[in-house]
Amino acid sequence: MELNKQFSEKALEDFRLIDEATLKNNENAYAELMKRYKKPVYHMILKMVRNVDDAEDLTIEAFAKSFKNLHKFKKDYTFSTWLFRIATNNAIDFIRKKKLETLSLNTSFKDDNGDAVNIDVKDENLDPQEVAIKSQKIELIRMFVTKLPPKYQRLVKLRYFDELSYDEIAKELGAPLGTVKAQLHRARELMYDLVKGKEQHI
Repeated sequence: MELNKQFSEKALEDFRLIDEATLKNNENAYAELMKRYKKPVYHMILKMVRNVDDAEDLTIEAFAKSFKNLHKFKKDYTFSTWLFRIATNNAIDFIRKKKLETLSLNTSFKDDNGDAVNIDVKDENLDPQEVAIKSQKIELIRMFVTKLPPKYQRLVKLRYFDELSYDEIAKELGAPLGTVKAQLHRARELMYDLVKGKEQHI
């Protein structure tokens, strides 16, 4: 397929990396895609949820979902547009659930190609498709958690599945708040490696 010449050099390189990742299962290609977009995705989500820890959590979920569905990506749009939409939709689901006071969801974002990324918000109730996507996301995270060292598994389960706050986790484990935050940060780093298919690092 001849790619439209309107795409930037960066977008064309993304397409090459996607082919390497999906057709050859090249771990370095996944890692390079994450390296390119981890910071912009994180900062975009941070603007929406206004919490560093939540933004890190949601960034992991965005890459996990996008990499799992990378084989479905169509080169009609840039990878960044597709990724940013996954990330924003995931953040919106989180905002709805937590009923956070955040910036207006009418605020527009632009991907690195300068294209607007729309944030469409439907009614408050999850439709069957949203329920299915949410369930898939939870199962995906559960799969990663089972590969974490035991000492991190409980922390992640308390945070993501039981939805406890950092203070509540510290009380539950009888551990200092700083220790809980540091260990969860390390657990997130390990999960990033899992998303990239680098289980051997654990």
